[in-house]
Amino acid sequence: MQQAWYVWGNIIISAFLAIPVALIGIYLLTFHRIRNGYPFPARTAVADVVMVIGTAPWLWMILTPGKGEAGLSLIPLKDLSAMLQGPVETAFVQVGGNLLVFAALGAMLPVRSARFASLARIAGVAAAASLTVELLQYGLRLGRVSSVDDVLVNTAGAALAAIVTRRWWVSRIAARTVPR
Repeated sequence: MQQAWYVWGNIIISAFLAIPVALIGIYLLTFHRIRNGYPFPARTAVADVVMVIGTAPWLWMILTPGKGEAGLSLIPLKDLSAMLQGPVETAFVQVGGNLLVFAALGAMLPVRSARFASLARIAGVAAAASLTVELLQYGLRLGRVSSVDDVLVNTAGAALAAIVTRRWWVSRIAARTVPR
């Protein structure tokens, strides 16, 4: 855990320092949307800013060059299984981090738009985003292993986060579809 702080501490500190900027961004975006007649200006502003501020630090970490050799792992659950057989701290940081990469996206996407009010759509968006990140890692030769397991765990994290926020978006969407 201490090594994770050593490697990623600057990104974690930057993410926390960005919170006041995010709050100002929410305020300004809400004001702009009210002025221009957008529906649900505050809710969509919060969702947009949370998706960005909750995802950007993880993408920064993932796309930071590593010290290893670039590789490709296409056998599902192989890397995850090997990781879970190693030190508990490493597994916790790796799996926990991968679950959080697109969690903000999964949590806020259905709050932002009714078009994404299904777990299948949220998982599809998260899987596409995760695949894009893994392809960037591989294509840019960042000294990291691009793994299908990362795509699976990132997608699972987004879906789990959507389940956590489901109460916020399902009732609103159901109310809109009930005939009057």
